[in-house]
Amino acid sequence: MVLIRFAFLLLLVIAAWPLAGSAQLRLADPWPDPAAGDGVRELPVSFPSSSPFVPMDAIRHPEDVPTLTTQGSLFLPAGTPGRRAVPAVIVLHGSSGVQPEREVADGRSLAAMGVEVLLIDSFGSRRDVATDFIDRMLKITETMFVTDAYAGLRFLLARPEIDPSRVVLLGFDYGGMAATYAAYAEIADLEAPQGPRFAGHVAYYAPCIARFRNYRTTGAPILMLWGTADEMINVGRCASTAAELRAGGSSVEIVTYPGAVQEWDGSLPPQRINHNLVDCSLEVEADGTVRDLHTGLTMAGTFSRRLIFLFCGTIVGYPVEADPKVRALSNRDLGRFLARVFRTNIAE
Repeated sequence: MVLIRFAFLLLLVIAAWPLAGSAQLRLADPWPDPAAGDGVRELPVSFPSSSPFVPMDAIRHPEDVPTLTTQGSLFLPAGTPGRRAVPAVIVLHGSSGVQPEREVADGRSLAAMGVEVLLIDSFGSRRDVATDFIDRMLKITETMFVTDAYAGLRFLLARPEIDPSRVVLLGFDYGGMAATYAAYAEIADLEAPQGPRFAGHVAYYAPCIARFRNYRTTGAPILMLWGTADEMINVGRCASTAAELRAGGSSVEIVTYPGAVQEWDGSLPPQRINHNLVDCSLEVEADGTVRDLHTGLTMAGTFSRRLIFLFCGTIVGYPVEADPKVRALSNRDLGRFLARVFRTNIAE
């Protein structure tokens, strides 16, 4: 009898051990003030990655793909984490780069709620390639963002506190496109042949420019958020993309915000940004080739990418405007998505 009791107590201790001393996950609505601190620590980090221009480069000529060290910031929750107990979010910035009011603020708020956040600076890590807005759009591609995301996932999962089953990929506009592309099985198989996979994907106001001929997904759920006045969003094409993602094996939730435009969660006053790509339409073929559906041109490098965007882009631009009310709503919707993926509750 004594041995049975001892064995029972030992099993209880073993079962509880992974969570012992862990930072408490407390997703909240409203989100905590990122300036409050709440014991959050921010650390500069780096990890190996590479720069395939398009998926075909990594498939046909992986030995020729440039390698690099990707830079980022790690936002650590307060407390002593238990082994494999902490959920995480990887954040991909938008076309304007890392913004203190958006990516950094979200990293601090999520960490204050017990989520470890890896913010990847894909542009900053490639300063030798491009620095101004147009050059970055032409020379630093969505495929590079996706590669950084999977490299970041490997980096995170090497940390003993991270729960490998609860890592979500989130991106804003340009990074949001990459966050969506990362959900396709052919991309996941290319970037991480033996695993791991993301538990969920979130795309903030991401233009639906590219479709995949093979739309099988990893099965992870996807959240797509955009405003009804966003001139970078082709609603019909985004609906078709969502339908294909669902047919490919993922649940897809679309949330729209009446009257909102791009960067509602930034700090910019009302203005227009040049180079609207809403009319661009690309297809990713089975061999990783990216083809423009308007001209038939293959995107193989900076020159062909420039030609394709000249044909389909417009100089009319698109509106951006910060909107704290919409930001509060999108925080709530993201929190609910993370709660489902992380299997926890939201405190209100």
